[in-house]
Amino acid sequence: MSDAPSGSRRSELATRTLTGLALVALALVALALGGFVFWLVVVTIGVFMMAEWSDLNGADAKTKRLGQYVLSVPLAIMCPLAAGPDFFALGLLAGAFFFLTIITRRPQLGLGIFYCGLPIYALLLIRHEPDGLRNALWALSLVWATDIGAYFAGRSIGGPKLAPRASPNKTWAGLIGGIALATVLAMTMAQLYRLPGRFVLATPLLAILAQLGDLFESHLKRRAGVKDAGSVIPGHGGFLDRLDGVVPVMPVAALLVVVPLAF
Repeated sequence: MSDAPSGSRRSELATRTLTGLALVALALVALALGGFVFWLVVVTIGVFMMAEWSDLNGADAKTKRLGQYVLSVPLAIMCPLAAGPDFFALGLLAGAFFFLTIITRRPQLGLGIFYCGLPIYALLLIRHEPDGLRNALWALSLVWATDIGAYFAGRSIGGPKLAPRASPNKTWAGLIGGIALATVLAMTMAQLYRLPGRFVLATPLLAILAQLGDLFESHLKRRAGVKDAGSVIPGHGGFLDRLDGVVPVMPVAALLVVVPLAF
């Protein structure tokens, strides 16, 4: 009897690990291919994210589908066969927000257009720019490194809680560990792939943003009274659970990519 919980935990960890590796592999393959394939993968994820956002904000099935349809319009325009990730697509995101907010009379639901659509737009924009593969890989991998560093530092060191009301498992040691690993990753990419210095300098700030995104999503789940935002990913919950750090990081990373600086 005593082995059952331990065996269950091991099985859950194995499922979580295998699924996580499969997701990373999918992301890397789509990122390397770019173009239509990359767009198709990320916008499909965006539509799932909008459904989970709707669930977290108490929307019924009809309203949830409406939110997905409304978001799909600017996401479709971001296709490389259409306008792509330009200012027109950004304007459509704003228009979709106002439309959904007015139709449903629920501003919180309308905010999901930005929460789910803006990081998709930013990631597509980064990949579309010169050196897009390297820069998009940096932006995504710093979030992954932050999560990994925070997990292992938090478990091995422990200590004071970071935000116990939002997420009781997160510690200050985990935050520092996540920042440290993300920064080491950026410095390594600077040596191997000539990652610009401004990206390396911005990485600690972006690592903090990734952790804040995680805390915000934990707050949303607590408010909704659920453990996970969804159940589409075995062992991980929903896409919002896996991409909570990506949401705030991508728009800032995109600004760093498109705004010319001297270093």
